[in-house]
Amino acid sequence: MTGPLIPMGVIPETWNNVIALIIGIGFGFALEASGFSSSRKIMGTFFGYDFVVLRVFFTAAITAMSGIIYFDFMGWMDASMLYINPYYVSSAITGGLVMGAGFALGGFCPGTSFCGVAIGKIDAMIFSAGLFVGIFIFSEIYPLFEKMYNSGNLGGAMIYDMLGLSKGVFAFLLIIVAIGMFYAATFVEKKVKKVDY
Repeated sequence: MTGPLIPMGVIPETWNNVIALIIGIGFGFALEASGFSSSRKIMGTFFGYDFVVLRVFFTAAITAMSGIIYFDFMGWMDASMLYINPYYVSSAITGGLVMGAGFALGGFCPGTSFCGVAIGKIDAMIFSAGLFVGIFIFSEIYPLFEKMYNSGNLGGAMIYDMLGLSKGVFAFLLIIVAIGMFYAATFVEKKVKKVDY
C-alpha cells in the first residue's frame, strides 16, 4: 500500500503547497487547452451548440473515479484515507442554484474565470471581481445564513451508499450514462445551428 502519497508518508507533508501549486498550474493549462477561457464556448452547453464542457468534465470524473477504484482494488492505495468534504444538504442545494445561475449569466465558473483572467479576458476580469464582491458580502451577512449553511450535515456521504449500490455497480452505471450523454450531445449539436465563436 503506497497511496495516498502524503497521508501515507511517501511524500513529506511540507510538500503540500508545492504539489497543490503544480496541480493547479496543470489544471489551469488543461482548462485553457480545452477552451474554457471562452465564455461563449462554456455557454454553448446551455444553448446546445458546443458540449465540450460536458465532455471534458465527465471524462475527467470517470477517469478519476475509475482510477481510484482500480488502485484501491489492486492495493496500490487506501481510498478510505482520501478526504471527503462533508455534505450539507441545504447549503449544497442553495449553493448549486446560486453558482448555476452565475454560471449561466456570466459564462464562467470560478476556475474558468481565473483562467480567462490569466490570458487577459476583460469579461473574465469583471466576473472575477464580482466573485470577490459576492464573497465579501456573504462573509458580512453570514450570521443570517449560518443555521441554513450548517444544516443537513450527512458527513462524507457517498452517492452509491445513498442509492444502496456497490462502488463497482455505480461506476459502471455512471460510465454508461456518460457514454449516453456523449452521444446525445453529439446528436443535439448536429441539430442546433452552429454559432461562430
